[in-house]
Parts: sequence; C-alpha cells; structure tokens
Amino acid sequence: MLKLVFIYSGEFMERVIRNLVNDPSFCKACGLYCDSCKYGVYTYARNILAALQLPNPSELPGFIDEPQEYMPKKIPEVDLCIASGLHKDLLLELPYYLKENGVKGLIVPIEDFTEVPTGLKNQLERECQETGLEYAFPKPFCSLEPQNNKPLISRFINELGIGRPLLEVSVTKGNKHDVVPSTVVIRSAPCGSTWYVAKKLIGVKIEKETIYDAVAKAHHSYPCTATMSVDPELKEPILHVGGYIIREEVEKALKKADASI
Repeated sequence: MLKLVFIYSGEFMERVIRNLVNDPSFCKACGLYCDSCKYGVYTYARNILAALQLPNPSELPGFIDEPQEYMPKKIPEVDLCIASGLHKDLLLELPYYLKENGVKGLIVPIEDFTEVPTGLKNQLERECQETGLEYAFPKPFCSLEPQNNKPLISRFINELGIGRPLLEVSVTKGNKHDVVPSTVVIRSAPCGSTWYVAKKLIGVKIEKETIYDAVAKAHHSYPCTATMSVDPELKEPILHVGGYIIREEVEKALKKADASI
C-alpha cells in the first residue's frame, strides 16, 4: 500500500483529500439531483497517514530565516508527500525535510503560478535532484500522468486513480444523432471534477458543439480550482488548460467507442 502525507495550507488540498477519502458530504455539484454516483465506489483513507496543515503564507513573515522551525515536528513513515499552498521559504525547505524523514517522493501541484513561479519550481527541481527525491510539479494537477522514470509517482496515479482524467463512454446509435447513454470514470482529476463531467455527458448528443458545451459547463460549474490569471509560462490561464485536458480526454473516449465529433 502506498503511504501518503499531505503538507499544505489552504482549501485546494483539502478538496483533494476529501475526494480521495470519498467524503459523502464533499461533492454537492448535482444538488437535489445527486444519485451518489461516486460514493461507496472507492476510498483511499488508509493510504493517507497524515494531513498536516501549516500556517497560511499571509500569516508568516515575508522572509523566513529558519524555515525548519515551522516544519512539522515529526511525520509518519510514508512513501510520498503532496504539498500545496505553502510559504515559498517553507516549500524550499521541504525536500531536505522529507529526505531527513525518509520520504522518497514529492508532488507539488501548481494551480496558481503566483504560489510556485517558474524560478521557484526550477530551484525545487534542483533540490529534489540533490536529495534524490522523485518529483513532479504538474500544472495543473490534472495534467499529471504516469512516467516510466517516475515509478513512485506512477504508482500514486495508478493505485489511487487520480491525475490526468481517463474515461470510458458508451454510444447509442440513433436515426438522427448518436448519444452517450453511460460513462465510466477510470481516473479522475484530483479535485474530483471528472465524476461530474462524466455524469453531465449522459444523454448528450454526440456532435462537436454540443459535447464541447457540455464539458465546458460541467468543468466550470464544479468548479475548477485553477487560477483564471494568465500564466506567463503557458500564456493562458491554468483553468483553461484544465478545461482543454478534460475535453481532449472526452474526445479520446468517444473515438475509442467508435464515435466521432
């Protein structure tokens, strides 16, 4: 069993944790029409040995000379750490802290480039290489895919079923239009939005404009947590990238089901 620790500040990581444990009070996107499509299907609560919340960066000094003083006093023996929303100086201390505590890998999702700008990400990469940590800095989190040279992170994606979305759809042929009668979530975006998108595809007419509209509305309604500010590296908002990803995966699923849009 893959053992995880979350070290974070802010609501985004709480959302990921609640999705992973499949908290039945978490997803309210369908409101009164909820049919509990995901509840009881999975839970990875046993994989999460600790979720440690650090002070919000706004509550800390701009520069921290002794970042180790703010780190958790101890953590359980785990394989992988997922970190988000941390003060920049604490984030830079994290690879050394994890190495000292026997942790083998680090994932830092980037949903907002102001939290982890490119220079900081590059410095983190160097520190992870120096300390021998396996690492990933997906921008956004739902872009994370398995890689042969990152077996630990690939285990995280495959065993917990989160990362870049992966769906299966069925197709019913009609006289005028084909429709989507059912969907299956194989791998969800870490925030859980893929379940909602998949549900909103049911009964949708298979034509490009209709499918695109259904995906975009569901993705925004859930809603996606990535920033709408233009990322200087991507040249567009990270939220838009998340929208492109789920749209591409829906198109792939339709193609696999022998339907074209």
